[in-house]
Amino acid sequence: MLIAFSSSCKKTSGLSQANVTFSTDTLLFDTVFTTLGSTTQQFKIYNPDSKTILVQEVELMGGKNSPFRVNLDGISGTKFENLSIEGKDSLFAFVDVKLKVNNQNLPMVVEDSVRFRTNGKNYYLHLAVWGQDVYIHNNEVLTETTWKSDKPHLIYGTVAVDSAKTLSIEAGTKIHLHKKGMLMVYKGALHVNGTKEKPVYFQGDRLEDFYKEVSGQYYGIYFHQAQPSTINYADIRNGTVGIHMYSEDKTNPQATLTLSNSIIQNHASYGVLLFANPAVKMENCIVSNNEKYGILVLQGARYYINQCHLLDYGRDEKSAALVLKNNYYNPTDKTTYLSDMEGTINNTVIYGSREFEVLIDTIQKGNAKINLLFNSCLIKWKNENSASNFKNIRWNLNPNFKNPTKYDYHFEANSPLQGSADPNLMNAFDIEGNPRSFTAPDIGAYEIN
Repeated sequence: MLIAFSSSCKKTSGLSQANVTFSTDTLLFDTVFTTLGSTTQQFKIYNPDSKTILVQEVELMGGKNSPFRVNLDGISGTKFENLSIEGKDSLFAFVDVKLKVNNQNLPMVVEDSVRFRTNGKNYYLHLAVWGQDVYIHNNEVLTETTWKSDKPHLIYGTVAVDSAKTLSIEAGTKIHLHKKGMLMVYKGALHVNGTKEKPVYFQGDRLEDFYKEVSGQYYGIYFHQAQPSTINYADIRNGTVGIHMYSEDKTNPQATLTLSNSIIQNHASYGVLLFANPAVKMENCIVSNNEKYGILVLQGARYYINQCHLLDYGRDEKSAALVLKNNYYNPTDKTTYLSDMEGTINNTVIYGSREFEVLIDTIQKGNAKINLLFNSCLIKWKNENSASNFKNIRWNLNPNFKNPTKYDYHFEANSPLQGSADPNLMNAFDIEGNPRSFTAPDIGAYEIN
């Protein structure tokens, strides 16, 4: 909407013959999805003269058919008459837009203008918006299906993959989730088939620059006792929890989720939450800048993590890159119980801005299995751990990332990550498809050749 108001400056006698000016000649909106409104933009209308200027007409040229919406001086409409701007004063104006579905796959440009007529002359402020049609999924239960990449997918509420069904997502697909939106895999399977050239994106539905680094815009991807699933070359950012996994299919001896070549970044709580004994395999992944924990394992899990970046540059003072806790406490009924905590982390950098980037709180008792192995990693931990399950660890060394404030976690040639991984456990290629050294590969998701 457009809202205008002026201050109560002292009026001068007579009317000015000067022209109004504007703070900009064009309001350009970033991509807006059809049926979904934009954020509001503003501009100012100036009277440069000491006398009052009379604006004889203000008109939205597209009229009632325009996707742009205006409100002037508290009144909605498409045409207004005889508005005055006192000497050396100005009006603040605000504009938003809502587009109709056009059944096109490619983005479109929609334009209009606002005409100001002063002293018999017309002046125009140009309005332009990039619009995009989307596939809309509103609280759906999915059966066997494939999401295509020809236009984005927009999730409202909870969209669930039903039991024993599979959702496959094509390379290059862009998935946007509305506030509190969730993609749930309920005892079914998810296969995200991104590639290096065409990753699959999961993010919020506000595409303006302001929202590029705003976390908590939606919930995330939730696996509930899922069947074997895969996520390859995905970019998951700005939600509450990037990936939330609850338990596992008891008949499945494999990993519930195989996650590879993916970035999970800037979530309001956790990058990855493993709860109540799910199983996950992660390779060539970057989990970074999540406000609480990068990876939280709660009440047991089985995991295998290799050649990853687990990084903590979150805003919470008690955040950490990796937390393994509470295999012994059930907060629901206040009873004590034991669950397995089994995990191996190889060739991985675990680093951040805190003194302790690994937190472990477990109990080995009765039949509970506690097998935690760290091998050939770089770890930020104030008190170096000499236990036998920490092997070939490079403690508390700065990895020399190029620009972590800009999410650039490539590292300089003098980094202690270089040449320090175990070649017997390496991936043949890094997250960017670069071949790794067979004799002295680098720690983490990147190989610096």
